[in-house]
Amino acid sequence: MSSVTVRRESVVFPTYLPAAADKNPMFLEKRVYQGSNGKVYPLPFTDRIALEKMEQAWDAVWVENAFIRVMILPQLGGRIHVGEDKTNGYDFFYRQNVIKPALVGLAGPWISGGVEFNWPQHHRPSTFMPADVEIEKHPDGSVTVWLSEHEPMNRMKGMHGVCVHPDKSYIELKARVYNRTAIVQTFLWWANVATRVHERYQSFFPQDATYVADHAKRAMSEFPLCAGSYYGVDYAARAKGGVAAEERPTEFVPGGDYPANDLSWYANIPVPTSYMCMGTEADFFGGYDHAREAGVVHVANHHISPGKKQWTWGNQEFGYAWDRNLTDSDGPYIELMAGVYTDNQPDFSFLMPGETKTWSQFWYPIQKIGPAQQATVDAAVSLRVKGQRVRVGVAVSAERERVCVRLEAQGRVVKRRSKAEGSLVIAEWVRDLAPGAPLVEEVALPRGVKEAELCVSVRAVEGRELVSYSPVKDEKKSVPPAATEPGLPAEIASNDELYVTGLHLEQYRHATRMPEDYWREALRRDAGDSRCLLAMGKWHLRRGEFGEAEKFLRAAVERLTLRNPNPYDGEAYYQLGLALRFLGRDDEAYAAFYKATWNQAWRAAGYHALAEIDCVRGQWEAARDHLERALRMNADNLKARNLRVLVLRKMGRGEEAEVILKETRALDPLDWWAREIAGEALTCDTQVRLDLALDYARAGFVAEALSVLADARPEVGSGTEPLVSYYRAWLLERSGGERAEVLRYLKAAAKASPDYCFPARLEEIGILEFAMANNPKDARAPYYLGNLFYDRRRHVEAIRLWEWSAKLDASFSVVWRNLGIGYFNVSKKPVAARRAYERAFEANPGDARLLYERDQLWKRMGVAPAKRLRELEKFPALTGLRDDLSVELCALLNQAGRAEAARAILMTRRFQPWEGGEGQALVQFTRAQVLLGRASLDAGDAEKALSLLMEALRPPESLGEARHLLANASDVQFWLGEALASAGRKEEACAQWAKAASARGDFQEMSVRAFSEMTYYSALALARLGKKAAAKKLLGELREYARELAGREARIDYFATSLPTMLLFEDDLTARQRRAAAFMEAQADVGLGERGTARRRLAGILREEPSHALAADLLRELG
Repeated sequence: MSSVTVRRESVVFPTYLPAAADKNPMFLEKRVYQGSNGKVYPLPFTDRIALEKMEQAWDAVWVENAFIRVMILPQLGGRIHVGEDKTNGYDFFYRQNVIKPALVGLAGPWISGGVEFNWPQHHRPSTFMPADVEIEKHPDGSVTVWLSEHEPMNRMKGMHGVCVHPDKSYIELKARVYNRTAIVQTFLWWANVATRVHERYQSFFPQDATYVADHAKRAMSEFPLCAGSYYGVDYAARAKGGVAAEERPTEFVPGGDYPANDLSWYANIPVPTSYMCMGTEADFFGGYDHAREAGVVHVANHHISPGKKQWTWGNQEFGYAWDRNLTDSDGPYIELMAGVYTDNQPDFSFLMPGETKTWSQFWYPIQKIGPAQQATVDAAVSLRVKGQRVRVGVAVSAERERVCVRLEAQGRVVKRRSKAEGSLVIAEWVRDLAPGAPLVEEVALPRGVKEAELCVSVRAVEGRELVSYSPVKDEKKSVPPAATEPGLPAEIASNDELYVTGLHLEQYRHATRMPEDYWREALRRDAGDSRCLLAMGKWHLRRGEFGEAEKFLRAAVERLTLRNPNPYDGEAYYQLGLALRFLGRDDEAYAAFYKATWNQAWRAAGYHALAEIDCVRGQWEAARDHLERALRMNADNLKARNLRVLVLRKMGRGEEAEVILKETRALDPLDWWAREIAGEALTCDTQVRLDLALDYARAGFVAEALSVLADARPEVGSGTEPLVSYYRAWLLERSGGERAEVLRYLKAAAKASPDYCFPARLEEIGILEFAMANNPKDARAPYYLGNLFYDRRRHVEAIRLWEWSAKLDASFSVVWRNLGIGYFNVSKKPVAARRAYERAFEANPGDARLLYERDQLWKRMGVAPAKRLRELEKFPALTGLRDDLSVELCALLNQAGRAEAARAILMTRRFQPWEGGEGQALVQFTRAQVLLGRASLDAGDAEKALSLLMEALRPPESLGEARHLLANASDVQFWLGEALASAGRKEEACAQWAKAASARGDFQEMSVRAFSEMTYYSALALARLGKKAAAKKLLGELREYARELAGREARIDYFATSLPTMLLFEDDLTARQRRAAAFMEAQADVGLGERGTARRRLAGILREEPSHALAADLLRELG
């Protein structure tokens, strides 16, 4: 037996470190991120990465055996960084040789490569944060490296263990997710595997996966051969006529030996693309490098792990730009993602209070056999027929003697001794197999035998089947229809559908549709609808509106018990109990929790809640009884187990308590409460200490809660220093501590640094209200509580609290900045918002974000571009600190006729775009190049114009982005034609005009559009080609589209995966859509010779939005 070795050491990587996070809290309420809500609070936001790398030591854990070598980086979310097949030196996971984060993560920094473990949403909020580590050695010689956290958004506990076994080439990933809160939570879980790719790399999925889905199932496609369009790419046309010359990749060019519409090949996909395999009943998928003859297989139980996804940046310039953003020299990758309790993004499952879900997944490398067509944890098999030859490949995950591999023709009866027996055995091999030593054989296919009849089986020497495969019958499954957008509340006919729709929006954390709107509509129709009353009660509870929650929950109970005092479901009673506990009415809460236990579904949570109240009352026997009842229903509830230990100790039953504590620590070696109870020194972060203090306090163990915080040393930048002092004061008051000591801690909290202090726990509402009541001079407590309330969408109360804070301390910039956001977005008082931002900037003139946000507010309010430009030019150092400010400066310079100055910035600055927000710098670069090119044309310098316009099609790498393949460049192509014609190169001019004329549609704001501002240039190009009737027709279609758009109701795209324009200040969608329509109609006016009408229309746009760049440019062109 080969042993497993493990070691922990520092490993030095060239590293681009993130800049310090922003000290302003970010309230990104309508940010769409990965198809769900992209709110980042209570995490701080980072939007800049160092431009230069440095040598940085990272904590690393290596674990390996004879076959594989694995490296884990605990400081980066506990990700696997290296997965190496030692038998051939192949990295079956993408190995990054540099730590180079880009702005892809929820809170900013994110790195590619290895395996990222995403939960409770995608991407993992803590992906660039440290995880706790424990190395566990098992009696069988295997080693598990456990990585754990209390996730920062909802304080659930997530944990994964990377396990390597002796004599096995697979990695077992053991996962545990535990809802350590008292409320129902939702989560998704994806293992995000990266593999290095090129034109010979192919992903493989089960043979019964014949169609795939996009995010939220908003689009579907056949698989692997796409018979239509997907992500705006016409794959059917590519298969039929080949890839157009202008669409061919420049780096990873397919060799022509696979169809151009086969989505399993990386090189075929030119644009950023996700697809999730649907409808499969198999347990595996993976990827294969045909050049290295090596690959990786993932295996998991498809009943709970249905998610099988591929993602790519695309094999085109846009994707190459992102490759450069994420690595120095390691090249492109794809993600082969495995989802548990989820089959899509977004696709969230519920996790009940105290519930734990556990599972295992496996990955192992394969060699020589080609893409697997079936796989188990023991072996992977391939079977391919070419002509009259059959190739069989088998790769195993452990050394095995005398493995029997049999190839048969099923249904072919063989006569032996006048009897019909079995199937026709075509070939049989008995071999010793091992990782790195696969079986690969080729035999002749007997005459008349068809591929569909073949079966290959692999059996161990003892006869156990390791894997078998028969080609799936070619039964084409119909592709299901894509998901549809739900109607608005008033459009939905039934209360049942209103309830279900609201539940879906809440479960999937939809960014722009509010679930409460659907429940309120149902209650308008039937004020006693118990489902919607319960939903609204829980909604108010999550917002910390405990009194309102009580009203709805009591109303739900009233309806549920209208005919029957014992309802079918006890959740309303349980939630009522929670609300009453927060209101300090424990006797009433006790009765509600007890009634909840009448239903099995709520027995575990109900008895646990009862036991906490028992402990507060000192009723240890009742607490013991209730905890044992809770644990009979849910033995993995760590908090209930730990509370039971405390209760048993109080009862003098220490030995029994120690047995339970030992069992708990075996169950979860990184449960910090169990460690603290065991007397270990706490090395967890301060946020976890706050969790433990609340765990103790909720059950009345106030002295123990104080003890947890006694030696807390808040980490720099954690924002916990004020909270620790607030907690201490609150706990001392509860324990009857000295008044002077309580006030000392309250004053310490008020004086502590407010940097990054973003409270988010429901319990912190009461703690901060206590602080305000007992230290009315504290300016920070109302600021902190205002942050918490604003995050919970209690906007009006938040604004009042911030106003109170500003009255107590007018020198704090952040509270004025927050008021500016609240006044504009909530109070609809733009003048007050502007005054608040002036106060903020006066208080902190060195904050570049304040300068940016103030400028965006000015832009929304219609401040003249010239004034905005003058203001930004006063602060060149601040402007230079931020990409967004630099882009705005370039836009204003372009509008002011100073395109050369804009170009100078764009050519010299290194930009770092956000995923989903690409194109901002590129738009201004293209605009500057076109403006300068046209100016050169006007000056009679056609050669200079040509140079500038050609550069517009080849943006510098320093922009950090490249043009999307589907983005329409007709404006540049049209003006290139003009420049070529001016230079006397008519044939080349016509070629450029032809390109512009043939362009249809556009790609803007991450979506494909039928018409855009570029359509105008296609029409101009048609006219230049002498196709005036076609030009007139296209302009008529553009006008018709613009008018239809102007009359259409403005709605945010329900299925959007990214909405970069919806980040900070509320936007008037109707007005914005109307202006966009008016501009395209003005373009049509110009093209159709109605220049006076166009001028009036453009002037109207600029009165509403003086910074409308396109309108300003076109009006200047008209003179």
